[in-house]
Amino acid sequence: MNEQIQQKPTKGILLAGGSGTRLHPMTLAVSKQLLPVYDKPMIFYPLSTLMLAGIRDIMIISTPADLPQFQRLLGDGSDMGVTFTYREQPSPDGIAQAFVIADDWLDDAPCGLVLGDNLIFADHLGKQMRAAATRPVGATVFAYQVRDPERYGVVSFGEDGHAHDIVEKPTDPESNWAVTGLYFYDGNVREYARGLRPSARGELEITDLNRIYLQKGALHVQRLGRGCAWLDAGMPDSLMEAGQFVHTIQSRQGLLVGSPHEVAFRMGFIDATQLEAYARRMIKTELGRILMEIATGEF
Repeated sequence: MNEQIQQKPTKGILLAGGSGTRLHPMTLAVSKQLLPVYDKPMIFYPLSTLMLAGIRDIMIISTPADLPQFQRLLGDGSDMGVTFTYREQPSPDGIAQAFVIADDWLDDAPCGLVLGDNLIFADHLGKQMRAAATRPVGATVFAYQVRDPERYGVVSFGEDGHAHDIVEKPTDPESNWAVTGLYFYDGNVREYARGLRPSARGELEITDLNRIYLQKGALHVQRLGRGCAWLDAGMPDSLMEAGQFVHTIQSRQGLLVGSPHEVAFRMGFIDATQLEAYARRMIKTELGRILMEIATGEF
C-alpha cells in the first residue's frame, strides 16, 4: 500500500460512456456527452473542470461506438495544451470501473475523475479543485444540496461536521447533500478499485470506493454552497436548464462557461497565438469572437 506523499502529477479521467437511455431517442444516434449545452458540446464543460484543477494528462473513456467521435472532436489535445488518451468502456458497469480501465495508465498517480454530463460553475471552484488535486493523501468529493437526494449518492455528517456515512440512492436519506460527479483520489485508488465487487445492480459503485476512504478516515468532503451551480444534464429537463443557465451567464456577463480553450489560456497551457489560431477557426460563432477578444487582449 502506498501511503507516502505523492510526487507524480495528477492525472484526469473523463467518463463519457453509458447509453444515455434517459435521453432517448436523442441518444440513439449520438453520445449524450456530444449533445449541445447551448453553444458547446456537453463534454466541454467537465473537460474544463479538470483543466481548471491544473490537470493536463487526461483519459477519455467512452463506448467503442462513440469513442471515434470524441477523438474527432478533441484530437490529441495539443490545441488546448493537454494530452488526451482514449480508452473503451465496452459496457456500462459502474463509475468506479473507470479506474480498472485506466489501471496501467494511472501508474499510481493521483487522479481526478469527472462525469461527462456534469456542469459545475463557481468563481472559487478552480482554487478548491487545485487544492483537492494536490492533496497528498486521501480523497476529496464535492457535495451539493439538492431537493431530491434519493437520486444520488448522499453524504451525511456528524455533529463535528465531518462526514460519517455515504449511501447510494437511499430510500430514506439522512441529509440532502448529494455527492457530485467530481472526485479526486490519491495514488491508492488503483489498489482500492481492484478490490471492489459489483453491487446488487451489477456495477462497481463509486460510493463503495468513497466508503473505503471514509472508513480509513481519509475522505474529505468539500461542500459547495450558495453561488455555485451544479447541473446534471442527463435528462431532457436538466439538459434544457443547463443550456439556459449557460446562455444567461454568457449573454448577461459576457463570460464564457465551459470553454476548455479559454481555460487553457488562463491556466497558461497555451499562449495568445495558439488561442487566436483556434478562435479563427470558430470566428463565425459568438464563442469564436469572444475567444478572439480574449486572445488579443480586448476582453
